[in-house]
Amino acid sequence: MRPFGENVSGVMRLFRFLPYLSRISICGLGAALIFLSGCSKERDTQILVVGMELSYPPFEMTDENNQPTGISVEMAQALADRLGKTLRIENIPFAGLIPALKTGKIDLIISSMTRTEERAQSISFSNPYLHTGLCVLVSQNGDSHSIKDIDQPGAKVAVKQGTTGHIYANANLKNAEILLFDKESAASLEVAQGKVDAFIYDQISIYLNWKKHSDTTRALLNPFNSESWAIGVRKGNDELTTQVNQFLAEYQASGGFDQLGDKYLSEQKREFKKLGFPFFF
Repeated sequence: MRPFGENVSGVMRLFRFLPYLSRISICGLGAALIFLSGCSKERDTQILVVGMELSYPPFEMTDENNQPTGISVEMAQALADRLGKTLRIENIPFAGLIPALKTGKIDLIISSMTRTEERAQSISFSNPYLHTGLCVLVSQNGDSHSIKDIDQPGAKVAVKQGTTGHIYANANLKNAEILLFDKESAASLEVAQGKVDAFIYDQISIYLNWKKHSDTTRALLNPFNSESWAIGVRKGNDELTTQVNQFLAEYQASGGFDQLGDKYLSEQKREFKKLGFPFFF
């Protein structure tokens, strides 16, 4: 939430606040969350503002009451508790998360974000907390069996804008046509309906989208590019980076990640073990 000027009337405050309602969500886990934090020009230092895109289940999503929930939300709440702060979630499109962090609108990014060298030029990252890789969703009737098979003249490949799948496709696919989508669901549906040949995304997402469209798609789940997810921190905020890394180490040691995996990803844990793939955390 952007702070309001101290001399703005109550009515003007309301009208200036309205455009931001759609981007603000309140997390009800643990400590009470602040919705409107007063009129001072400086943000309340006792509030930890975390940015994420709430459209990536089971990591970042909303519940039946339109409240933030999922693995990343529980992580963010545990981190806020560890720091003795109140959590506020900002729901921001994925491509807008780094700009929001750099301009100080949020304190951290916890949104299943892969640490890349390109991103690390703009922001700092914590130690990794999850390991995964890029995979491909393809048409059930196609003959693609690897990433090389989809890079053919006339082939259409879907990617979600701003993701590492998008970055990889731009750098490595020389023959296929790359189509950008704002939503993961839209990209996977294009494959399910036979409108595109493949969708590049992370391993867990490809698995989940294959389960949704198992009658028309196939999942090539052997990762062709390894990745690690980390928490994004504004450059120069070394104290917060250190605190985040301490939290991640303690959370791992106390079994926090194991509990989240059992709660949200029990089916995937069993399936990946059966397929011989290591689990994420």
